[in-house]
Amino acid sequence: MTRERLLPPLVALIVLHSAVLGLAAVVAPDWGLQFTGFGGASPMFFARQVGVFHVVVAIAYAMEWFRYRGVSILLMAKTTAVCFLGLELARGPQPWIVPVSLAGDAAMAIAVALLVVPLRKR
Repeated sequence: MTRERLLPPLVALIVLHSAVLGLAAVVAPDWGLQFTGFGGASPMFFARQVGVFHVVVAIAYAMEWFRYRGVSILLMAKTTAVCFLGLELARGPQPWIVPVSLAGDAAMAIAVALLVVPLRKR
């Protein structure tokens, strides 16, 4: 399968991933915090805001892809997330979801980057 055929479904899966996580955080923030090892939060405003942010980012990924066939926003967001999550891990022990998210975001960014950046011939 060529790069041109692999990239659209990959972007679609990343959009879906961000949208589903966002909707889950808006609808069931307390459950999500408990499940991921963070415990509860009070007030729930910021936990829900995280969900809204994920939905907005998913929309931005989709808009850039469908308008321009671009992935700059996606790569910038995933790279920023990887840096933030890595710094948080360096600060000390974190809930299990932090290293899992770091690995997932890094894998998504690397996969997209490998498909859009031409490999140099040696």
